[in-house]
Amino acid sequence: MKFSGVRLLASTVALLGAASLLTACAPDVPMEAAPDANNPACADVIVRLPDTVAGQDRRFTNAQATGAWGDDAAVQLSCGIEAGGPTTDECVNVNGVDWVIDDSAKPIYRFEAYGRSPGLVVFVDSAQVSGTEVAVDLSAVVQELPQERRCTSLADTWDVPENAEG
Repeated sequence: MKFSGVRLLASTVALLGAASLLTACAPDVPMEAAPDANNPACADVIVRLPDTVAGQDRRFTNAQATGAWGDDAAVQLSCGIEAGGPTTDECVNVNGVDWVIDDSAKPIYRFEAYGRSPGLVVFVDSAQVSGTEVAVDLSAVVQELPQERRCTSLADTWDVPENAEG
């Protein structure tokens, strides 16, 4: 009788331990790999992704060359996209990285690391986190990608005298 009681106790402890492990694990964030996700430069970025971005903890994803942060995946990163070309969208430089910002799907903002190859994009849910904080937290790792172009302003592309009259 003692033997079966010990087995029952051991089985119960094992089941409780397994159940606590299962409840502690959140499911992976479902994402799709970009066309050039297997580019070695993306691997250089992904292995350096920070544990937190804009105060959000990193989550596991189910796709190569991706990253996500926050319980509701408030920040999602994908490396290996086709790099965008010239655009009229706003471009800002944050710690040496040019980011093109597309706000057409507010409150979800699309931040593309402009002029980097392979391309990298970050989607930010501005209802949960600050896009500025995200850009600051990710700029160091994005610098791992080779930069081929930089953002310019219209003043950089036109030969306009500084004291020109309107």
